[in-house]
Amino acid sequence: MSDSANRRDLLKAAGGFVVAGATLAANSHRASAVEEAEDDSRDLKITSVTTFKLLHKLKRPFGVSVSVPLSRTRTALIVKIETDAGLVGWGETGLISGARGTIDDQLAPLLIGQNPLQYRKLWRQIWGANFGNGLAVGAVDMALNDLRGKALGLSVTDLFGGRVRDRVPVYGSTMNYMEGEEPEDLYPRQAAARVKEGFKALKMRLGRYSVAREAKVAKAVRDTVGPDVRLMVDGNAAYTLRSAVQMGRVLDELNFDFFEEPLPQSPRYAGYEVLRDKLPLPLAGGEAVDSRIAAKDLIDRRAVDIIQPDAALCGGIGEALFIGELAALSGVRCIPHCWGGAISIAASVQLLSVLHDPHWGLPTDTPLLELDLSENPWRTDIVKEPFRVVDGEITVPTKPGLGIEVDEEVIRKYSV
Repeated sequence: MSDSANRRDLLKAAGGFVVAGATLAANSHRASAVEEAEDDSRDLKITSVTTFKLLHKLKRPFGVSVSVPLSRTRTALIVKIETDAGLVGWGETGLISGARGTIDDQLAPLLIGQNPLQYRKLWRQIWGANFGNGLAVGAVDMALNDLRGKALGLSVTDLFGGRVRDRVPVYGSTMNYMEGEEPEDLYPRQAAARVKEGFKALKMRLGRYSVAREAKVAKAVRDTVGPDVRLMVDGNAAYTLRSAVQMGRVLDELNFDFFEEPLPQSPRYAGYEVLRDKLPLPLAGGEAVDSRIAAKDLIDRRAVDIIQPDAALCGGIGEALFIGELAALSGVRCIPHCWGGAISIAASVQLLSVLHDPHWGLPTDTPLLELDLSENPWRTDIVKEPFRVVDGEITVPTKPGLGIEVDEEVIRKYSV
């Protein structure tokens, strides 16, 4: 071997040692940074828990089948959890069932001074302190997951084991009863507009009028959007067993995906197992379940084909995921409910990113996100970058926590 060849080999070897040394140094630096962050996070403390009641006067009153009279305002409850490191977590739920009082009077004093990264410990404490108020826990759980994700530099999907999909299919929750409009005119017009916007699945509200009348409305929508757009109906507890079966037959003939909660939900979705046996298309329900216990009862009774836990109502992201996994053990599909603003939507998107498909085949039955398209300023206004539907899907955020940047000034604008 020539001297020049030996020199080249020595230079290559030396270069390799330099690269290896630089890599080791970089890895050591990253490890030190992670250890430093972990040291900081071990000392992280919650300093305040603040609730905001949001109120918006609607431009046009609207509602569901049982909204008598139609709603003229819209409300929400927002939770902000702050830490001594300046990190902030956000949560959202409904302003009902004493959720605000539970958070302010029971959960906030318990959380202040605690480390938000001790998630399992705090989860048990916030459930035990309020006798199972799923709405209060749901908002706090969202905020805690948003907070610990930011503290660790991880998205919520990473906190729960990593995503199984990067994009979540969406169905537009639209076609509500509106003041001054007849559903025969409004629903087909709205459906056509949403399809033009790129939606491939839509849900309407029915049950306010007779089955004979609304069967024509459902057919008009199907004729408008064609056979390839997926359609669903929410009955909002407006049907009897007999009328629910009658409408179910109509919807099945029109190739609707499912019939949601046509019978009253409280206290235990009474009669749903009977209706499920009689309906020719899948029966969906469970948005009112307030915990895994209530969901287990619904699942064990085989009362629904599709269960719909809402992270804002059932105790948070972790609880909704547990319910989805529990349902899978019994062959019940899970399509989470979501009726809220950007914070609730963000939590649901993160949940759907980690929720498995209902079978081992090709992903043709992937769980969908319910996206409320009615008048709701905190769906778009309270975040710097609102969610966008592209080709019927929403991209899952990759930023830490829920992946959204909340504009507190706007929240305070609507706060009363």
